[in-house]
Amino acid sequence: MAGTHYLSQEGFDRLRAELDELKTNGRAEVARAIAEAREKGDLSENAEYDAAKDAQGLLEMKINELEKVMANARVLDSSQLDTSKVTVMSKVTIQNVKNKAEMVYELVAESEADLKAKKISVNSPMGQGLLGKAVGDIAEVKTPNGSIQFKIKNISI
Repeated sequence: MAGTHYLSQEGFDRLRAELDELKTNGRAEVARAIAEAREKGDLSENAEYDAAKDAQGLLEMKINELEKVMANARVLDSSQLDTSKVTVMSKVTIQNVKNKAEMVYELVAESEADLKAKKISVNSPMGQGLLGKAVGDIAEVKTPNGSIQFKIKNISI
């Protein structure tokens, strides 16, 4: 997760809230689980205690990852973005060259990606294929089943 993470203000706020939640309530829940398991006697044969300690390790790892993302985050101002080429935070209307199906996707940072909301990561194969393209360009996206070509129809914010 090294490098700069470009986020919208909404994505940055959501990450901050998740990090705060994990640091407060998440840590409190793990501490409570460890305390309950400790009360059950011999720690050397206590599976509940081991599971609680594992959960603590996973929680701390998640907190550490989020802190790294936040430390390298840059909040983008959509009013400053250029719509002549596809960039992070661009809404792109594309058309499949073969079957003429049109789709609209927003390119976002990996931590904001949500396919149901039509937000795709700039690090995904589709995102990589679209980045830097202008209206009228053909983007070639490599998939496990071969390459698919998309025509860039529109770019907006």
